[in-house]
Amino acid sequence: MASAAFGETPAHDLAEQARRGGVLLVRHASTEPGLGDPPGFTLGQCSSQRNLSEVGRAESQTMGEWFRQQRLQAQTVLSSQWCRCQHTARLAFGRQQDWPALNSTFAGQGQHEQQLQMLRERLLQLPAGQLEVWVTHQVIMTGLTGAYPAMAEAFLVNAQGSLLARGLMRPQRHG
Repeated sequence: MASAAFGETPAHDLAEQARRGGVLLVRHASTEPGLGDPPGFTLGQCSSQRNLSEVGRAESQTMGEWFRQQRLQAQTVLSSQWCRCQHTARLAFGRQQDWPALNSTFAGQGQHEQQLQMLRERLLQLPAGQLEVWVTHQVIMTGLTGAYPAMAEAFLVNAQGSLLARGLMRPQRHG
């Protein structure tokens, strides 16, 4: 059985902090090799985008298993409109709702500052004790927190966008 391995925050500490509320920012799980998306990609057409690899699908499932084992409940699961984010969310949490503010702004796409402002505004409106999951991209997570996530890494942030904890969701091989 797979279990989550964490980088800087022990798994039980991350879960305990998440129970107090905040937003679990998740960078999409591992993808096929490449940087960004192929020229001419189209949102809504997964075949035109860089997608999750087999490892990424396993990471997403591990994330969901860990979430359930910790008995964490997200009020909302929001996702970038990129297929790799949607698939990470669905494999991990069984659901997702698109939110364009989480879309990538890599290589000049989107409106970086306006999107970050929308994220900050939603963070400030989050009711105390409520947990949300936002599945997004490195450029968005770094813009909000100043930290650089690996693929399949989660950051727990508070209403001010301060980084409280971080952890990698990697399947562990036993034996």
